[in-house]
Amino acid sequence: MRPAIPDSARQLHGRRAEQVILFTIGRQMFAIAADSVREIRSTDTLAGAANELESSEVEKVRHTIERGRRTYYVVNGCAHFRLRVVRPTLAMIFREFRVVVLVDGIDRMAEIPAVYPLPRAFCGEERAWYRGLAYLEDHVIPVIHPGGFLTRDEFDRLDRASSAAASLREMQGVVQA
Repeated sequence: MRPAIPDSARQLHGRRAEQVILFTIGRQMFAIAADSVREIRSTDTLAGAANELESSEVEKVRHTIERGRRTYYVVNGCAHFRLRVVRPTLAMIFREFRVVVLVDGIDRMAEIPAVYPLPRAFCGEERAWYRGLAYLEDHVIPVIHPGGFLTRDEFDRLDRASSAAASLREMQGVVQA
């Protein structure tokens, strides 16, 4: 007679391993699917390309970056996760979302065997932040959902603020010319 295998174990067995990028924000380790990230840049190389949002209604976003005719919003990872604020050194630019996240460092790439569902203790907005949890080298690491950094409402408010700032810059350019 074979022992009964729980449904959750069957589901995990059918999943395939996934490449992730391990990174830190405020001394906390996180993981994100490697194929979700377009590129990782130094904050120094982005500084000249960033536009400040004078009146951002979204506290965690203070800058925008124009890339390929798209406006990306720069999210401070510490402010998003409510961690101790440090000076980030790297920026992760996402592939599918118009988001750039400021992070403290990249640890490495790794392969995780599975992403486990979030426990029910995650019941607030963090359910949108994380895809689940990964177990790697005796550590449980939250796996980030790249679409969880900004809500649709926050995107709408930021788009309005960004448009207003662009119009103001255009008018100032006309007046100076």
